[in-house]
Amino acid sequence: MTYREPARQTTRGTLRPIAIFLVVLTVAITGLVVYQLAPSFSEAHLPDIHRAASQFASQSAPSLSEAHSPDTHHAAPLSSAPSFSEAPRRNHGRGTTGDDGVLPDGVTAFDGGYPGVANLDPDLLQALREAATDAADNGIEFYVNSGWRSAEYQDQLLREAISEYGSKEEAARWVSTADTSAHVSGDAVDIGHSDALAWLSEHGAKYGLCQIYRNEPWHYELRPEAVDDDCPPMYADPTHDPRMQR
Repeated sequence: MTYREPARQTTRGTLRPIAIFLVVLTVAITGLVVYQLAPSFSEAHLPDIHRAASQFASQSAPSLSEAHSPDTHHAAPLSSAPSFSEAPRRNHGRGTTGDDGVLPDGVTAFDGGYPGVANLDPDLLQALREAATDAADNGIEFYVNSGWRSAEYQDQLLREAISEYGSKEEAARWVSTADTSAHVSGDAVDIGHSDALAWLSEHGAKYGLCQIYRNEPWHYELRPEAVDDDCPPMYADPTHDPRMQR
C-alpha cells in the first residue's frame, strides 16, 4: 500500500474548513454591507405605523368632550350664544377697516396707533393701562379685542348679529345699536384672554374697571366709584340696561 491515498484525504480535510471559513466570511461581509446601507425597521416603517395609529385614533376614539360628557348628544343646547373664547371676536364687520376701530389680534392697551385704542375715553384707557401694568407683574397680558368703534362698524356688527341669531330681539342681547353702544362713544372695551378676564374679575374694581353684563365677561367699562364702593350689580345682558332703551 502506498501513501498516495492518505495524502489525498489530508488535502480534502484541510480545504473543507477553509471553504467553510470563506463562506462565513462572505456572509458576514454581506450582512455588514446590508446593515450599513439599508434603513433599520424603525426608520423605514415606524412613520407608517404612527400614521396608521393616528388615523385609527382619529376615526375611532371619541373626543375629550364626548368621552367625559356621555349626554352631550342628547341634551339641548343651553344657549345660542357664542362660546366664551370666541365671543369677543365673533364678528369683524365686513367692509370696515382699522379706521372704523377694527383691531387685529394681539393689540394691547399700549398700542395707541390703532383708532380702536386711541379713541377710547382717556380715563378708561388710563385705568386699563394701569391695570395691565400691574397684571403684567403676575405674568398676565391684556389684549384689546375691541374698543372704540365707528357707527358704521357698530351697524355692521348689528346686521351680522341679526343674521346670526335670527331676530333683532335676540341680537340685542349681544350687540347694541350705534346710538346706544358704549363702544361707539369710546366708553367700553372688550378684553381677552381668559386669564386677563379672571384677573380683572378679582382686581378690576380697584381701577374702576367693571364688568357690566353677566353674559359678556369680556365687556368692561369705567365706573370710578367702584374704587371705593365696588362695582355695581351686573345686568343680565344689554337688553336690561336702561341706556339701551333710547
